[in-house]
Amino acid sequence: MHSRVEFRPHARLALCALVLLGLLLAWPGMLRAQSLPDFTELVERVGPAVVNIRTLERNKPASAGGVEVDPNIEEFFRRFGIPLPGRPDPRRGPRGGGDEPQQRGVGSGFILSADGYVMTNAHVVDGADEVLVTLTDKRELKARIIGFDRRTDVAVVKLEASGLPFVKVGDSDRLKVGEWVVAIGSPFGLENTVTAGIVSAKQRDTGDYLPFIQTDVAINPGNSGGPLLNLKGEVVGINSQIFSRSGGFMGISFAIPIADAMRVSEQLRTNGRVIRGRIGVQIAPVSKEVAESIGLGKPAGALVQNVEAGAPADKAGVEAGDIITKVDGKMVEKSADLPRLIGSTKPGTKTTLQVYRRGSTRDLVVTVGEFEADRTAQLAGEPAAPTPQKSTLGLAVSDLSDLQKRDMRLRGGVRVEAVDGAAERAGLREGDVILSLDNTEVSDVKQFNQLVQKAEKAKALSVLVRRGEAVNYLVIKPTR
Repeated sequence: MHSRVEFRPHARLALCALVLLGLLLAWPGMLRAQSLPDFTELVERVGPAVVNIRTLERNKPASAGGVEVDPNIEEFFRRFGIPLPGRPDPRRGPRGGGDEPQQRGVGSGFILSADGYVMTNAHVVDGADEVLVTLTDKRELKARIIGFDRRTDVAVVKLEASGLPFVKVGDSDRLKVGEWVVAIGSPFGLENTVTAGIVSAKQRDTGDYLPFIQTDVAINPGNSGGPLLNLKGEVVGINSQIFSRSGGFMGISFAIPIADAMRVSEQLRTNGRVIRGRIGVQIAPVSKEVAESIGLGKPAGALVQNVEAGAPADKAGVEAGDIITKVDGKMVEKSADLPRLIGSTKPGTKTTLQVYRRGSTRDLVVTVGEFEADRTAQLAGEPAAPTPQKSTLGLAVSDLSDLQKRDMRLRGGVRVEAVDGAAERAGLREGDVILSLDNTEVSDVKQFNQLVQKAEKAKALSVLVRRGEAVNYLVIKPTR
C-alpha cells in the first residue's frame, strides 16, 4: 500500500514563499551576469597613450571663388578623396601667401613605444607642413613624419621625448564578430572621447590592400588614426573610415586590422616607405555566371583582364583570360586577395601561380617585381591642359600623353579631370585613369565620348579604373 502526501493550503503557501525568496536572492547575481562591461579601468590605463594630432600648412594664395571649410569637415572629405579648395580660414590669420602656418586638419593617434613613435592614418598627416601632437597631460610636441602609406592609410610620426605611456598591441586575427570594442580619439577636436560598440563584421573589402574590421562604434571626423581596443585594453585596429550619407556617424565604421598596420609601420620605420610586390596584371572578380559557363564551378579567383608587356606575369606566361586561383598554394577566394598576397611578397621572390585556362589548371612560376612609388598623372614639365566639358555621366576626361602612358605602362585610357553627379556617387575621383567602359577598352577621349553617347541612358555602366597602381571596377548608375 502506497502512502499519499497531500499539501495543505498553508503548506503550499510556504513552499511558494521559499521559491520566491530563492529567486529574490539569486536576482542580483543574474543582473550582474547580464550587465554591460565596465570600461573605466581600461580607459584609465590606455587613455594617456592616445593623442590628439593637429596638422598645419603654410598659407597659399587663395584662388578666386574659393570656399571656407571647417578643418574637421575638410578632414572628412579628404578621407574619402573628395577634393576641396585649400583656402585658409580668415578667423585663423591673414589671407595670402604668408609663411604663418594655418590649421589644416585634426586627427588622433596612439603611442607605440616609450621613445615617441606614434601611429595614425596617412590621410591625417599627408600634405602637412607641421604636425603637432597633444598628450593628455596637455603637453604639445612637434612630430616628425617618419613615413606614410596611402594604400593602407597608415602613418608613423616621431616625438622627440622619452618615458611616454604606450599601448599594448593585440591580435586582430583573433578578434570575433560580436566582441565588444572601444574607440578613443578626438572627434571634432574633442580630445580623449571614448565610444564603445561591437565588431559587426571582419574582412570587409573597402580598400585595395586591407580587409577592414567593421564595427558600430561611433566614429566621427577627428577620430581618424585613433585606436580600436578590445576589452583587455589591447589595440586591435586603427579607426580609419565611416560609411555616411550625412557627414556624421551612421552606425557603420571601419578600422584597419592592427596586424596589417604593424607590418606596414615596421617597413615605414625601417625604410621610410612600404616595399610591395607586383606582377603586372589587371584583374576583375569572377562572377557566378562566368564560373559556371567556363566550368570553374564556384565564383573564386581573380580574372586577368590585361597583362602588362614585359611585366613579371607576362614573362611567366600569364595570359589575359586566365583566372588565378592560388598563390604559392594559398587560395584566391576573391579577386581582392590577389593584390594582397602578391603585395606582401618580397620583390625578387619566385612564386607559383595556379591559373585556370580553357578548362584546366596549370602552374606558372613568376618572379615578383616591385611596386613603384605613387605617381601623379600630371608629370613635371608637362603643361596642364584646360579642363574639358563634363559628359552626361558627370565626367570630364583628358587624353594621356605618350610619356604618361609609358610611365604607367598603359596602352590607352583617359584621365579624370573633374567629376560630379552619377560618376561621383559611384566613387570616381579626379586623377583616376579609366581603362574600360562597359567592358570596352578605352583608347582616348574621342572614343570614350562615343561610348558614352552609345550607352543606354537607363543602364548601369561598369568602369575599370586605375588609381595609383591598383585597378578596380566601379558601377555608374543612372539617375532615377
